[in-house]
Amino acid sequence: MDYKNNVLETIGNTPLIRLNRVCEELPCLVLAKVETFNPGNSIKDRMALKMVEDAEKAGLIKPGGTIIECTSGNTGMGIALAAAVKGYKCIFTTTDKQSKEKFDILRAVGGEVIVCPTNVTPDDPRSYYSVAEKLSKEIPNSFWCNQYDNLSNTAAHYESTGPEIWKQTDGKITHMIVGVGTGGTISGTAKYLKEQNPNVKIWGVDTYGSVFKKFHETGEFDEKEIYPYITEGIGEDILPKNVDFSLIDHFEKVSDKDGALAARALARHEGLLLGYSAGSALAGLIQLKDKLTKDDVVVIIFHDHGSRYVGKIFNDDWMRDRGFMEKNITVKDIISSKKASTFISVSKADKIKDVLEIMQEHSISQLPVMEDQDVIGSVVEKSLLNHMLTNTNGTSLDTVEKIMSAPFPTVDLNTGIGELNRYISKEIPAVLTKDATGQFQIITQYDIIQSL
Repeated sequence: MDYKNNVLETIGNTPLIRLNRVCEELPCLVLAKVETFNPGNSIKDRMALKMVEDAEKAGLIKPGGTIIECTSGNTGMGIALAAAVKGYKCIFTTTDKQSKEKFDILRAVGGEVIVCPTNVTPDDPRSYYSVAEKLSKEIPNSFWCNQYDNLSNTAAHYESTGPEIWKQTDGKITHMIVGVGTGGTISGTAKYLKEQNPNVKIWGVDTYGSVFKKFHETGEFDEKEIYPYITEGIGEDILPKNVDFSLIDHFEKVSDKDGALAARALARHEGLLLGYSAGSALAGLIQLKDKLTKDDVVVIIFHDHGSRYVGKIFNDDWMRDRGFMEKNITVKDIISSKKASTFISVSKADKIKDVLEIMQEHSISQLPVMEDQDVIGSVVEKSLLNHMLTNTNGTSLDTVEKIMSAPFPTVDLNTGIGELNRYISKEIPAVLTKDATGQFQIITQYDIIQSL
């Protein structure tokens, strides 16, 4: 029989999957190391288990003890799996910028979650680093993993991720690119790969608001580089011991917006529902496309699963609220925002002079023509004036029927503002719709401009 003794034995040996549509503009082969196939749906399972088992070997935690960790969510999930199998309690400190899904998942696997403020310095007693350290000193038989400075983090990837990638690419890998947070993934994997072939290029993806890129290029820890950012899982306001800058050939910064949009593109075009750092890694790779040739083999590491971000980057409203996507304004929204909602129309028997007076009184330049409850035509100010200028004898007594044009198009309330382009033109200055009560409403070019 072929089976595992427990869930921890399923960690590692994740697949390499070729990226196609999202990498069409790149000249080379791009292979994704998709770490969502780990049981905790992230690469952090590897180092979480390694940290716990190394602590056991060193006698730093005894049976029935408590594991403590400061985490953005994924390392906590890996630790929680190990704790469940091995019989430990676990407490996680995290920041208030992380997705709610991460908190819920950690609690679901038995963890206690303490949410700390994001916008404080690492040495602030309220920071998630400080709270974790404090708890480890107060709770008997407890162990603080400290993934940032615990070198078991790097060792896990040197022992597993690096060798897997080398074997899976048959040693043909030329570049590896990955988001950098604690630094364990990039440093451990890079160390192994460069031992096999020193010419393998290692690219780290950073985010705006993080210190990594500038420190790598100048050796200066510049606090001015530190400011809040939305991207989760990469970037830091500290220099973790697990980041070996000597192994990294280049850092590429990616914006919050570009990372989020790239993650959505992976889901839509590759069928890979992945996290924020995956999007950032892909966006960084595309930004570096001019440094690649047709003979290159790039491995991009995707850390975690998109299910942890369904309330954020995979939520259209969240994306629009942050300006990452255009707001999907609908006809219904335009009507709601109009200052005047009274529907004004004329009949085909109305005199032109009377229609002009209506237009002047209400400051409008177009009107629908109605018969009973049906729209049978339209009249615009320009047509009225042209008729009066070219027919100067008694034209003001002519009726609308003589000059009316085709009815304005009628659209659904849920029609998006972008779709109105199909209707509005130089010849058609307005559209009609019916509101929730079944009454006609008109939307003009001016209304559209006002809603934008």
